[in-house]
Amino acid sequence: MSVSNPFFASKTALITGASSGIGLELAHLFARDGYRLVLVARSRSRLLELAEDLQSRYSITVRVSPKDLSHPASPAELYQELQEAGILLDVLVNNAGFGGGGAFLETNWSDEAEMLQVNMVAVTHLTKLFLPQIRAREGQVLNVASTAAFQPGPFMAVYYASKAYVLSFSEALAEELEGTKATLTCLCPGPVITNFQKRANITQTRIVHGPLVVDVRDVARIGYEGMKQGKRLVIPGWKNRLGMELLRLSPRKMVTKLVRQIHQKSTSE
Repeated sequence: MSVSNPFFASKTALITGASSGIGLELAHLFARDGYRLVLVARSRSRLLELAEDLQSRYSITVRVSPKDLSHPASPAELYQELQEAGILLDVLVNNAGFGGGGAFLETNWSDEAEMLQVNMVAVTHLTKLFLPQIRAREGQVLNVASTAAFQPGPFMAVYYASKAYVLSFSEALAEELEGTKATLTCLCPGPVITNFQKRANITQTRIVHGPLVVDVRDVARIGYEGMKQGKRLVIPGWKNRLGMELLRLSPRKMVTKLVRQIHQKSTSE
């Protein structure tokens, strides 16, 4: 192991879905604190542009790894690349994910299969591969789920179910890590205006025009601080936190009907 490798100069964080949205804001937060970064997203050009910006602003080392996590082989390929480069992680941020709106009988299976691969399988596989070294280095895992994880989601059924998996998986592993100095935090933001809505085809639904929307920079900051504090669950925004508590006390059928109303196309548009 060569000490001249700049990745050994400080802690190293890998961020998936780093080219936009919450992942982009998290990259700036880690870079500001001097982390060496491994940035993962599908677009090489956007990653290179981001890497240049981060290196210029914060004088850190950034490695880019363009990967499409909807491909089952991508997590293992990424792990092998870093192993061969002698890079060990202190932090893994499983941020990559996307949604899809519409009635289940009308949506496209290939899109949903990719969603399940990115939102669930890749998160699990990457954690499986990197958690041993993170635990040994007393580091952190930050999984990005959603407040969607707390209830069924008619007209976004597969997305909601995928995030419920991430939440359950994260809370279980956080308990398994109890007694070690490594931690796992699950960030569950409510609505955040990013490219997510356009890709999910939900730009005209009520949820993205309501009072639960939290600024993407605030979401990233709150999640980052929660991770540093070793919190298991972070829900940005007091309205979202209150809403999740009310959900726990409400009949499931009523909650499901409410979510249906939220996700149906707004008739006012």
